[in-house]
Amino acid sequence: MIMKINIGTKNEIKIGALRETAADYYFLRNAAVEGIESGSGVSDQPKNLEETVLGAKNRAHGAFAGCDLSAGIEDGLMEVPDSRTGFMNVTVCAFYDGKQYYLGMSAAFEYPLRAVELVKSGLDINQAFYEMKLTDDPQIGSSQGAIGILTKGRWRRKDTVKQAIIAALIQLDNKDLY
Repeated sequence: MIMKINIGTKNEIKIGALRETAADYYFLRNAAVEGIESGSGVSDQPKNLEETVLGAKNRAHGAFAGCDLSAGIEDGLMEVPDSRTGFMNVTVCAFYDGKQYYLGMSAAFEYPLRAVELVKSGLDINQAFYEMKLTDDPQIGSSQGAIGILTKGRWRRKDTVKQAIIAALIQLDNKDLY
């Protein structure tokens, strides 16, 4: 029997990251991964860790239908003391098995001050990078992501999503320890 995993998004970066990562795990290797539109229930640009975690959990919960496991991925800001802007971006992954959630996060990084100011004024990070003329792609989050621009292609959004997925899978891959 093939395991089915729904992921609460139609974003091909997130879906591809889950497919590629699942292939590295024995218990997920042959899983069928399907993108399901699932709302986050939070703002388009979460501005704190609690909101980002809630968005990932809501996406996973909303995608849990006719599957064995569901996933939700949400990017957002979190307050970080002594950082230049006061905030860093993090990606949160939530897996849901119908009973409980399994959470993981990516490495965090800081956006430029102007981008954070634009986000605080109501833009999402895609719009902020577009307004700052750092990209001509108004949907940068569906391609290399802001991290791809900031690292000049050394680290792409898919890498960040994979980090969060791997971190969340620690608990599922080591159930005897949790």
